[in-house]
Amino acid sequence: MKNITREWINKANKDLLVAQREMQEKDPVYDAVCFHSQQAVEKYLKAILQENGVYFSKTHDLKILYDQCKTFVPEIEDLKEKIIELSSYAVEIRYPGIEATDEEAQDSLQVVLKVKEIVSKYFKMEN
Repeated sequence: MKNITREWINKANKDLLVAQREMQEKDPVYDAVCFHSQQAVEKYLKAILQENGVYFSKTHDLKILYDQCKTFVPEIEDLKEKIIELSSYAVEIRYPGIEATDEEAQDSLQVVLKVKEIVSKYFKMEN
């Protein structure tokens, strides 16, 4: 595995850790859980692209990244809609007018955990 790929995975793991820690709080900030879940998925997908030498733009749009990744990891196709839904948590959730719910936070965490599992298998890493 390339060093830069490992860095993307490490950053993704840290975003996941932040989301998980926040959910364990007495009064979790669901917006933060959703944001960090989106960020983790974004970075896991970018790790796959990085490893395969595929150029990707500076984007938070998970549909674009998903479309570029699906040929390398077809297992993510079952998560397509859930992955794409997370895109809205990259920017919109951080501004007034939108509040994440407990259910949305739980769902976003489940998606990132599944993506992590797929990425871990792809890179033959312990999950």
